[in-house]
Amino acid sequence: MLKFIEQPRYSCALGAQQSVIAIKRAVPILHSGPGCGDKINRLLGQGEGYAGGNTVPCTNASESEIVFGGEQKLGNVIEGAFKVIDADLYVVLTGCTSDIIGDDIGQVTSAYQEQDRPIVYVETGGFKSNNYVSHETVVKAIIDQYVDKFKKGTDKIKGLVNVFATVPYQDPFWNGNLEEIKRILEGIGLGVNILFGAESGGINEWQSIPQAEYNVVISAWAGLGIAQYLEGKYGTPYIHFPYLPIGGEETTKFLRQVAEVTGIDRSYAEAFIKKEEEKFYMHIERMADFILEFRYGLPRRFYTILDASYGVGLSKYLLNELGILPAKQFIIDDTPEEFQEAIQEQFNKISSLRSAKVSFNVDAGAIQEEIRKDDHKHRALIVGSAWERDLATEIGGDLLILSVPVAYRLVLNCGYAGYNGGLRVIEDIYGKVLDTYR
Repeated sequence: MLKFIEQPRYSCALGAQQSVIAIKRAVPILHSGPGCGDKINRLLGQGEGYAGGNTVPCTNASESEIVFGGEQKLGNVIEGAFKVIDADLYVVLTGCTSDIIGDDIGQVTSAYQEQDRPIVYVETGGFKSNNYVSHETVVKAIIDQYVDKFKKGTDKIKGLVNVFATVPYQDPFWNGNLEEIKRILEGIGLGVNILFGAESGGINEWQSIPQAEYNVVISAWAGLGIAQYLEGKYGTPYIHFPYLPIGGEETTKFLRQVAEVTGIDRSYAEAFIKKEEEKFYMHIERMADFILEFRYGLPRRFYTILDASYGVGLSKYLLNELGILPAKQFIIDDTPEEFQEAIQEQFNKISSLRSAKVSFNVDAGAIQEEIRKDDHKHRALIVGSAWERDLATEIGGDLLILSVPVAYRLVLNCGYAGYNGGLRVIEDIYGKVLDTYR
């Protein structure tokens, strides 16, 4: 029996090309059919970065390569990329066609690796997994084939942590989120390898991955496998915070957990936390009169149609700090079964007094239909993607776009993590509420 999935919120395994693009001066080289990379960029991309979008080198594998093999053509494209694109790291990724016909990309790429070229290969045929999973696969491949060879050393640097927090581009606000996470971790006295985005030191950070004292995973499940792998490989213990910390309460909880495990100066960390909390709640107090005056026009319930990390983190913040009650929550990242119970438990204890129902469902069409039938849907807040715009209009709700595709938003360094992210949530939600008054 065929089953159709409407409006999926993630891509195939080849979507890990975006993880490569998110590394400073890194270039993906696709051994795939024409159009594969472009389709991924249309769903996940917000700008081309250093060498993304239409800049990505590709073999554009056709019938000839399927019949006779595409290894020679891949070699030609790699040679061309070296000549045309000045990059610090090149990552060869495969699509479905090359994986099905069995092209040996390892043999092609290893010839360049023997010349000490900064090049890595990964099999990412689209049918193998989704881009949440292949993000981990690509990061591990870079560590095995590049970091091991060019690492700065293995002696641990006191107070240095590697952060694995969000899947770049799959999270539309990845850059801003990573900037805030780096800011607050440095604020409590740590050195931070953030690895991706504008605040990263590029390959220099990657080369020092083995020297970190700890790995910090800020995610329900995506990225956890990387930290477990590094623990076995370099003996680096990891700290797991299972959702995105948003706002005052959860960000403070996150920082105290990290401070306790890493053993940094607690008085220094607490001084930073106190300063950030004072600033955060000062802004909250400024809007108290507004919330009271407009309480009948504000959303009273919310639905989230998000991945697990965002879904848990945002639900906790909306309920515990803004007083908006949770309706049913929907997790759309195809969460592996072994992680679902722990995520369910987070929703069960979303506050000391309330729990929230949660559904793991990748079919957004079915999710939207369920919301339409819900008795509590009127004047609700929907936190989802651009695909929920018509639903929000239909039920008279407010929409905050946090998930791909974003379509109707321009994203530069906006983020929702941490103290600053919590304030941004308030601005975005209540700005939309005010826009409904005429």
